[in-house]
Amino acid sequence: MGNRESDGYVNHQLSTLKGLHQPVNYRIYDKAENKTKNDYFQEMRVEVLAWGLEPAFVTGDSGYSSQDNLKMIKNHRQGFLFALESNRLVFIEKRQWSQVQQLTIPDDGLLVYLRGLGTIKVFRTWLKNQPRHYALYPPNDEAWATFDHAVFLKLHDQHWQIEQYHRTLKPLCHIEHCQVRQPTAIRNPVFAVIGGSVQLQRLRANDVIRNCYRLKRELFNEIIAAFIQTARHSTGVSGSISGARPKPF
Repeated sequence: MGNRESDGYVNHQLSTLKGLHQPVNYRIYDKAENKTKNDYFQEMRVEVLAWGLEPAFVTGDSGYSSQDNLKMIKNHRQGFLFALESNRLVFIEKRQWSQVQQLTIPDDGLLVYLRGLGTIKVFRTWLKNQPRHYALYPPNDEAWATFDHAVFLKLHDQHWQIEQYHRTLKPLCHIEHCQVRQPTAIRNPVFAVIGGSVQLQRLRANDVIRNCYRLKRELFNEIIAAFIQTARHSTGVSGSISGARPKPF
């Protein structure tokens, strides 16, 4: 199950089941409620657990890696993989606190102590020459020995699906184009966009489409081609169409 803040006003929780990454809960920010994104996270988590969802792991961006959130997951005896800010303080021994960016972290991770939580394993990846750090906690103590680089990569791939999901919401489904103010007017298009992203995932899972971005690029190709052919026949114009701009009237 993954979490991320997106689009200025929507909180999402995703679930991965048999390779599908689908939203299972969300919140729309309401300033009148005076709640933070972490408040929404904890509310949604309680709800989905009550619905019967039993995630093996919980993952999220660094904005959700607060001490209270991680303790809540740990107390439910569930594992987690959360991104950490590079200046997050941890210690290895003798309570000498260090920022995670200052640590020498092997590929198989490094056991450290996180304030207020206990022992975790930190991993480091690189994206565009920038380090990214992650805190991994297994669902039980016996699993520590098996949590190596290969396991981290598998969990990280699932974590990355959060980013992919929000890329679908923004450039493909245009959730940010909702320029309205009334609560009902906001809820309707947001729900429609989330439903659209679910449909795109279903089509991809069933091999109806291979790529959501390609679908968007080619969505109107046949319509445009048919329009051009009709225009040629009706005007008697033949030949290729140039890219020259028309002169103003």
